[in-house]
Amino acid sequence: MHIEPGIVTGAKIILSYATAAAVGGVTLKYAFDAIRAQGMPSLVLRSVISTVLVFCFFEVLPHAPVGVSEVHLILGTTLLLLFGAAPAAIGLAMGLLVQGLSFAPFDLPQYGMNVTTLLVPLFAIDALAKRVIPAGTAYVDVTYAQLMKLSFAYQGGVVAWVAFWAFYGLGVSKHTLESVGAFGIAYMAVILIEPLVDLAVLAGAKALKGRDLKGLVTPRLYAAA
Repeated sequence: MHIEPGIVTGAKIILSYATAAAVGGVTLKYAFDAIRAQGMPSLVLRSVISTVLVFCFFEVLPHAPVGVSEVHLILGTTLLLLFGAAPAAIGLAMGLLVQGLSFAPFDLPQYGMNVTTLLVPLFAIDALAKRVIPAGTAYVDVTYAQLMKLSFAYQGGVVAWVAFWAFYGLGVSKHTLESVGAFGIAYMAVILIEPLVDLAVLAGAKALKGRDLKGLVTPRLYAAA
């Protein structure tokens, strides 16, 4: 989902600063809610864990450039279900930043676009989860069908934002359409794989039920809303 350098340039890149500021404001709202629910130490701890995981997702897990961007196994749904919306959002933003500062400084000018591409779909699936997963169901008990809906929504959102930045920066042309299409098709594999990863991770979390994990995970992981 990294927007390739040179796609959005000049004055057009100002829009990415505005969208990044907007998602930053939404993240702050989520963070204040998380602090009220579990306290500052829990938010910081979950955010740090999420950041480390995101950095590993981007640098360790397989990824490949396809069309106008790169295909990554982002596991945004996994982060949301384990840690909650605020730590997941902070982890995605900070993990992306650390990766850029450490290994990919050429991606830093695109940071606003990339963080928007990751966080807007995350906020969308947080809202969707409230509709897809019944209030009486803990996250460790969600079904494959429910996870598939969340994964499709998240990855579909990522693809939609990548397409937006590509058409916004390059205009509509045969080459851009082909590049965006290739990227979207490649992401179908991620949509199929992520729910299976989520099931495995949640099964592991369920096996740990009863242990003192307070502050390390979102309360919804083990308890109904």
